Amino acid sequence: MEPLLLVSFVVSFAVTYVLIPPWIRAARRIGLVGRDMNKYSKPEVAEMGGIAVVSGFVAGVLYYIGLSTFYFHQSANLIYILAALTTVLIITIIGMLDDLLGWKIGLKQWQKPLLTLVAALPMMVVNAGESSMVLPIVGNVDFGILYPLMIIPLGITGAANGFNMLAGYNGLEAGMGVIILGTLGFVAWQSDLGWVAIIAGCMVLSLLAFLRYNWFPAKIFPGDSLTYSVGSLIAGVAILGNMEKIALLIFLPYFFEFVLKARTKFKGESFATPDKNNNFVKPPYVNSLPHLLIKAGLNNEVKVVAGILFIEMVIVVMVII
Repeated sequence: MEPLLLVSFVVSFAVTYVLIPPWIRAARRIGLVGRDMNKYSKPEVAEMGGIAVVSGFVAGVLYYIGLSTFYFHQSANLIYILAALTTVLIITIIGMLDDLLGWKIGLKQWQKPLLTLVAALPMMVVNAGESSMVLPIVGNVDFGILYPLMIIPLGITGAANGFNMLAGYNGLEAGMGVIILGTLGFVAWQSDLGWVAIIAGCMVLSLLAFLRYNWFPAKIFPGDSLTYSVGSLIAGVAILGNMEKIALLIFLPYFFEFVLKARTKFKGESFATPDKNNNFVKPPYVNSLPHLLIKAGLNNEVKVVAGILFIEMVIVVMVII
């Protein structure tokens, strides 16, 4: 991979890092704030941080496209990169709509998968990915036309909505995005798919810049504009890099979260109950993976988030090995 192309990462990080402070001020000025439910005082925090993150991601990817086109005179795979970029932008708009309506009156549960399904269209129409997959016991299976018509939309819709489920704690969404996309980017690079690694890496660096302001105590929330976009990109990178099986394995915490949420018919909240010292009181119920860790003795937000990130890292190491 040409060193100049790696500047895409710097662009993504820098754009996100520079945009966040003015966005925090602007969001507070117009009342675009949410309550931090995991703090005893329930402070108001700027919302929709996903706008800055996606802006940085787009800037980095466009830098890569421009350099590839005009300097290296390479146009291979650009249609797939643009399709992935379009999917992220469409789903970011959907996430912004949900953010603006608020988590109490936002999109209904049945509306979210339908709307996120629309975001899969760019990847579907360019027939991204490989239709042949090696399945356990069955062996190699060529899905043919069913791959763009069924596998791609299911993957993007499922990943976007799944990533949105395990959320609500300072640094959790961005941290998980860094680990998952970082892993997929590494595997793509090892497989000589540098262009896929660049797409994943641009989002990783944008998320790292965002973590500077989203880690405890958060100055800005990610919002659905971030969770949807990162989830859809995880699926997009897995599809483009033919890494669907790897993505499914490292998505295990989200499948577990889905089961816990399904027990409450997706009405249960993930919030904790903090005391005056912002230590968590053990909940009498388990509606989410964070609740399970709180019951296990992780009694504050930093410990819970670190615990989930550690679990994800263990899964990642096992998958890579």
